[in-house]
Amino acid sequence: MKICSLASGSKGNCLYLETGETRLLVDAGLSLRELTARLLTIGVAPETINAVLVTHEHLDHIRSAGSFARRYQVPVLVSYATRQAAASYLKKAPLLEFETGYAFAFRDCMVDPFPVTHDCCDPVGFLVESSEGRFGSATDLGVVTRLVRDKLQGCRALNLEANHDPEMLLNGPYPWHLKQRIKSRHGHLSNQESLELLHDLAHDSLDALVMAHLSEVNNHPDKVVETTASFLNDQNRCAPQIVIGDQYQAGPMMEL
Repeated sequence: MKICSLASGSKGNCLYLETGETRLLVDAGLSLRELTARLLTIGVAPETINAVLVTHEHLDHIRSAGSFARRYQVPVLVSYATRQAAASYLKKAPLLEFETGYAFAFRDCMVDPFPVTHDCCDPVGFLVESSEGRFGSATDLGVVTRLVRDKLQGCRALNLEANHDPEMLLNGPYPWHLKQRIKSRHGHLSNQESLELLHDLAHDSLDALVMAHLSEVNNHPDKVVETTASFLNDQNRCAPQIVIGDQYQAGPMMEL
């Protein structure tokens, strides 16, 4: 299994996942030109991608999903409700619809799209399972439900949200209504909430971790480094490779 955060943050999100026979993008929130360029920087030809998984219809997750699919004739894997909400971005793109909450086979993988709480029509996280193990992704969620916690158990690699530091958010420049939205059950996870989830998911085969969707205004990479250091220091079950997702450049390729 290989994973690489191509972009992470409010201006665009995309993660590369490779299993034995399959190359996937989780979201495509960059422009087509920038997404193509970042794939090439990690040594992946865009025409070798097999599908784009879409979590929800917000622009920072779907910006080039349709154009990438049309250019390289690969399917966008998307729920019916998200397809309808993102219709203008997915015109004439090859699509494969899934039903949230029901796993389906794709090439050598089982893909399980599970519901999360966010302010859009049908947001999902993904569990992707292959012979190389389990990969889980949960970003853009306001609260960690029991279902989210259960779905992400036993993963070799995780892509988890660490959106904001509560004090930075409270004292920052955002208007109050936006602060309330971010803090709500349909907003984003704080660093502390991410840390609590990590403790629940720690096991001896957790090999890689991407801390994702950091706010440029309400968080700082150093704050998330503190979060992950606390996680590593407080338990002795695992010591995964850790990458802090970056908005402006692809991270390192993690090979498991």
